[in-house]
Amino acid sequence: MIRAGHNYLSNLRLLKAKVSRHAIIGVLISGVALVAAVLLSSYFLFGEVSLEGIVHVQKNNMMLWFMEGMPFLFAVWGQLGGTIVTREAGAMIMDQTQKFMAHTEMLESRAVHAASHDALTGLANRIFFREKLGEALGEARAQGRGLALMLIDLDHFKDINDTLGHDNGDRILKRVATRLYREIEMEDTLARMGGDEFALLLPEIARNGDIRKLADRLLEALARPMQFAGLSLDLRMSIGAAVFPEHGLDGDTLLMRADVAMYAAKDEGGGFKEYSPGLDRYSPERLALMGELRQAAGRGELFVHYQPKIDSRNGRITDAEALLRWAHPSQGLLQPDLFIPMAERTGLIKELSLWVLEAVIAQIAAWQIMGQGAGISVNLSARDLLDHDLPKKLGAMLRRHEVAPERLTLEITETMLIINPERSLRILHRFAEMGIGISIDDFGTGYSSLSYLRQMPAGEIKIDRSFVLDMLNNGNDAVIVQAAITLAHNLGLKVVAEGVESLEVAERLRELGCDLMQGFHFSKPLPPEDFFALICSDFSATIQ
Repeated sequence: MIRAGHNYLSNLRLLKAKVSRHAIIGVLISGVALVAAVLLSSYFLFGEVSLEGIVHVQKNNMMLWFMEGMPFLFAVWGQLGGTIVTREAGAMIMDQTQKFMAHTEMLESRAVHAASHDALTGLANRIFFREKLGEALGEARAQGRGLALMLIDLDHFKDINDTLGHDNGDRILKRVATRLYREIEMEDTLARMGGDEFALLLPEIARNGDIRKLADRLLEALARPMQFAGLSLDLRMSIGAAVFPEHGLDGDTLLMRADVAMYAAKDEGGGFKEYSPGLDRYSPERLALMGELRQAAGRGELFVHYQPKIDSRNGRITDAEALLRWAHPSQGLLQPDLFIPMAERTGLIKELSLWVLEAVIAQIAAWQIMGQGAGISVNLSARDLLDHDLPKKLGAMLRRHEVAPERLTLEITETMLIINPERSLRILHRFAEMGIGISIDDFGTGYSSLSYLRQMPAGEIKIDRSFVLDMLNNGNDAVIVQAAITLAHNLGLKVVAEGVESLEVAERLRELGCDLMQGFHFSKPLPPEDFFALICSDFSATIQ
């Protein structure tokens, strides 16, 4: 402002000097005009210009005296007016300058804020969070205390974006940010790291109990149904935490290990996980598998195994479940739980599902030629169930391989209906109209079965293995299994029990009226050629 004041005075003097110079020039021009008038008057009266004539004209023409005084009056008036105008102009310039400087300062402040904060939510951004983390670590080292950080990721948020659109997704993210911010303390730093991922720096928390209490509070805050656009959204999130100095001495290590813990929580269905060395199987090296998975099908590394389903009435194989496997060139045979959850998070699951469906339908066609008519079921993901084009693509596959739709069953889980039940039900009905079977997988573990079961075009339910494994020792599990069988039969549905691993469980399920059974007691998942060799086997001795 001092510099601006000096500039203001300098500009004012310059403006005043210009006004004065023009006023003086005007006076000089007026003076020359008056002298010319006197000389011309003398010439017209006396026929010549002489001193006597000039004196005579001056003495006898009072108008010339008045006119000769006018330039000097105008000079004084002009100088005074110029001074006034100059000061007013200066004041206007100063006022505009101050407004411009204030606007500039505001823009600079906004630019600084924009560089350090997220434009959508108003929270700190990734850059600012890293700076705060570095500062907090320096203070923690100097004071000999700990700190903690959390990474928070919304589960299946891409499904919301795909269903409601990105604009509505952004509005939901703003509400999520508000809910999370209400639960933290003033000294904590909440940041949006990008997409649907948030980070929370806790400089005053390093005790495990306090970290878990805060995580529970955050989970509870988000668990409350969110009313949006006439829908009740049930949002869930996964939280991973890392503590200084136990889990790392620098920001990069802490962030990486919090990320490892967060993905471990996500793979277990959400909730909270604190880092421990045992979670290192979720490390970034595992994320590198996604890049390899994209080329795995083209390299012939993916293949399908088939686990038989046994008819409890006669012990015959009637159907099978298709299960994807990956023969990794350096890590050996990988089970789907190591790569399917990550494929779902990255969107690669759609490509995998189409590959599996193509492979399964081709296999059905091959067995059909050999005279075997076993039906095959394939698991779909939530992303698949929101794909409007999937029924058309699946219909084209069936026609290309000349396979009857009834030979294919699609298994879906209850939780797939939570995000967008109307859209999901529409697509399921399109499958049913094509003649494709629908099976509800993991029955009993979700929250929407009873409310949507009557609307779904399902032909069977699969009782989750968690209820079957211990049903002989756990009375509650036995009651759930029996109730599920009764409910399904009353609704005209078949029942499949998965996770059957003993003769005693098989016998009890048969007594309860379970239609089909599946599990290691009968067979593990097998390659196509081994399954075909087994398909004519009689398993009646294994169920009674």
